[in-house]
Amino acid sequence: MKRVVVTGLGVISPLGNSVEEFWQNIVDGKSGAATITKMDVSKFKTQFGCEVKNFNPEDYIEKKEIKKFDLHTQYAIAASDTAIKDAGLDFANIDVTDRYDMGVIWATGNGGMGTFEDQLMEFHASGGVPRFSPFFIPKMIVDIAAGVISIRHKLHGPNYCTVSACASSNTALISAFDTIRMGKAKLMVAGGSEAAIIYSALGGFSAAQALSKRNDDPATASRPFDKDRDGFVMGEGAAALILEDLEYAKARGAKIYAEIVGGGMAADAYHLTGTPPDGMGAALGMKKALNEAGITPDQIDYVNAHATSTGLGDMSELHGMKTVFGDHPVAISATKSMTGHLLGAAGALESIVCALAVQNDVIPGTINTENLDEAIPEGMNIVLGKSLNQTVNYALNNTFGFGGHTATSIFKKYTE
Repeated sequence: MKRVVVTGLGVISPLGNSVEEFWQNIVDGKSGAATITKMDVSKFKTQFGCEVKNFNPEDYIEKKEIKKFDLHTQYAIAASDTAIKDAGLDFANIDVTDRYDMGVIWATGNGGMGTFEDQLMEFHASGGVPRFSPFFIPKMIVDIAAGVISIRHKLHGPNYCTVSACASSNTALISAFDTIRMGKAKLMVAGGSEAAIIYSALGGFSAAQALSKRNDDPATASRPFDKDRDGFVMGEGAAALILEDLEYAKARGAKIYAEIVGGGMAADAYHLTGTPPDGMGAALGMKKALNEAGITPDQIDYVNAHATSTGLGDMSELHGMKTVFGDHPVAISATKSMTGHLLGAAGALESIVCALAVQNDVIPGTINTENLDEAIPEGMNIVLGKSLNQTVNYALNNTFGFGGHTATSIFKKYTE
């Protein structure tokens, strides 16, 4: 099997639209949550979220082209362009035969749901007169961001979209990792994007009793593992990682953030939206990732937990971790306390956190959590408040999605 390394990163996030700004805000423990500004939410039970700020699509896309893309694709273009630049790649000067072995696996949970909503609202407002945009279908379908990134950079290798709800972009990362290590590509653009702060998504998740209603103090609403948590905070944005065959990366003199050494996927096989109390699916995914990496649980220094701030979900994950790690006091934190939940893009964003954690030997904290749930299994080492400066040789990233999907990736400090 080939070794696979991370050579480029890009983000469009509630905590900044550059990796440097995003990482600094993560280390500083800043919240990205505030009252929603992009639409009137006065009649909704939940009126806040983690919106992307100061995003101008014209910084990345020709003005005349913008209308062709749903916002989630605009975010995808911006994040992937940034990651490609960060990796020092200029595909225009790379021979086409090399680009036959370079591809894109890009994830989303909802795709162009905003476009779908807008078009139906316009159809209703017109009294049923069909004035649909010719771009409606390509803006809406979930695979389109993967295709657009491929077209934009003339990458002819494997190209598709992974959809596994909130595990989608971790699934994309694992799929890209597998593609390279099996020799089916030498370079992959992997990641995910989501633009679900829209009426229907806000209303749907609210109806499912999944969202926090802490409208009086949005910045502290996402509080994983806290006994007073009342639901997750919706986020939006995109995250991209450039993965390469180590030998190809070394040959071109690429900088290396981290190495990916394992990916495990499993299923709860339990409930449409709920997770089993014992965290069985989560435990299975983590065990598979560890086995693939060839390491034991006590070698993991940091876990970026999925931890959305839902009552059942947080506890299920911790019980799954207890099954896997036993008494090993692995450091655990939940960066969704700062970014909110980016749904299909969450796994990619948190993979960037893991890659930077092993590169910089920093463990981010969990903000807002004041009173740990008394039901948390004994011995769990949850990092609260400020980030820690601590050696991180291995970091593990958990993601779980409606339908019982689980995906776990493992990042290692790069050494020759």
